[in-house]
Amino acid sequence: MCEANAYLVKGEEKELIMEAVDTIEPEDDGLRLISIFGDQKFIKAHIHSLALVDHHIFLKI
Repeated sequence: MCEANAYLVKGEEKELIMEAVDTIEPEDDGLRLISIFGDQKFIKAHIHSLALVDHHIFLKI
């Protein structure tokens, strides 16, 4: 599977905010994360970095 876990970067800490993210959709003031299970979460953040081999998405406010 190709889904990834999304983390919010806070300084040196990384907080898991959603598992099994399949889709990220940009919106006017943030990002909508959608999991393979259909769960959705909106967060006012931007993509900080991606670690695709590790299946990690790092977001920052």
